[in-house]
Amino acid sequence: MPKVAANLTMLFNELPFLDRFAAAAEAGFKGVEYLFPYAFDKGALAERLQQHGLTQVLHNLPAGNWEGGERGIACHPDRVGEFQDGVGRAIEYATALGCQQVNCLAGIAPAGVDTDKVHATFVANLRFAADKLKGAGLRLLVEPINTYDIPGFYLNRTAQAAALLDEVGADNLFIQYDIYHAQRMEGELGNTIAKYLPRIAHIQLADNPGRNEPGSGEINYAWLFRHIDRLGYAGWIGCEYKPAAGTREGLGWIQALAG
Repeated sequence: MPKVAANLTMLFNELPFLDRFAAAAEAGFKGVEYLFPYAFDKGALAERLQQHGLTQVLHNLPAGNWEGGERGIACHPDRVGEFQDGVGRAIEYATALGCQQVNCLAGIAPAGVDTDKVHATFVANLRFAADKLKGAGLRLLVEPINTYDIPGFYLNRTAQAAALLDEVGADNLFIQYDIYHAQRMEGELGNTIAKYLPRIAHIQLADNPGRNEPGSGEINYAWLFRHIDRLGYAGWIGCEYKPAAGTREGLGWIQALAG
């Protein structure tokens, strides 16, 4: 059974955010991740992690106006300065929280901009971020996201992400492989994970359809977890799913798959 981390953006979301750390620890999680830490004081977050014996596994770079529908700015030619400022802020938080990796959301491709310019902007931003993060001893991740949930999202397939890694050429740049997004875009989960495992530094999960907990849909998580173990994956798997009936009520899948 791979080690799993609670995504506090999705899980225990009936609680105020800072109370979710205790709830995750009480439920048996040893690691946590979430979209963004920036609305909270670094010290308050670090205190929750230390108090409850939790590892901060992942958070994202700043991604623009999330509440306004933006889903990243890394591929936006007119937002490079904002992106670079966000890299510095992410490093400050990751360092304070003991988080070893941060994820870069490519964003929705901007309308009316030449595709070559969009691509060149993304590559240049990844090179900048990878260099700055390497100086801080951190990994940078990029995540393909399905275009059914986020129409127009620029990075949406595993092979595309691998090609980006080749082009950027940074040894601290890896793929964040989200099983749910991959199932929607390309399927072939077992062979794809095996093929790209050396380039995958983090995995996330949810079942499909519905993006609920494992066991609620079509993905054979019992087989997939055994497969991931056989491959020797040593990283975390973030539980980034929408609980169907409440977080605690839906956690039985962990015991069922571990048994």
